[in-house]
Amino acid sequence: MEIRPARKDDLPVILDLIIELAEYEKAPDQVIATVKDLEKALFAEDPKVFCHLVEVEEEVVGLALWFLNFSTWQGKHGIYLEDLFIRPAFRGQGFGKALLQYLAEICVKEGYPRFQWWVLDWNDPAIEFYKSLGAQAMDEWTVYRLSEVALSDLGKASG
Repeated sequence: MEIRPARKDDLPVILDLIIELAEYEKAPDQVIATVKDLEKALFAEDPKVFCHLVEVEEEVVGLALWFLNFSTWQGKHGIYLEDLFIRPAFRGQGFGKALLQYLAEICVKEGYPRFQWWVLDWNDPAIEFYKSLGAQAMDEWTVYRLSEVALSDLGKASG
């Protein structure tokens, strides 16, 4: 197993993994990202999002896609894990844990006090896995999102 930063030639497999994750999360129709979108995000001059891949015998079997967030109370950045996905045939072999350890090492090295992510409330295997690592659910917080028409309407309100 090798964990490495994504390269431009990985973009098609990264999109495939994102689609596989969306299928697992019962939302395949919600993936509208393209290889071009991913290239623009991951390989910009000053990228704001990062991707690390797990490779086994030169086959990409999983990914961690993440970006920096910020805690105003702590005055420091942290890592927000947008996606963690290991192909089903490769689960249970420690690859997901290795990716999380890799990102936790970045946090420790860079002095980031937080490493966080969301998990769907029905995804019991993931929840149990995260708990086994010492992660704690942030049950007192509710996620809100503006998108599509509501985002557009609010964005036009000041104009």
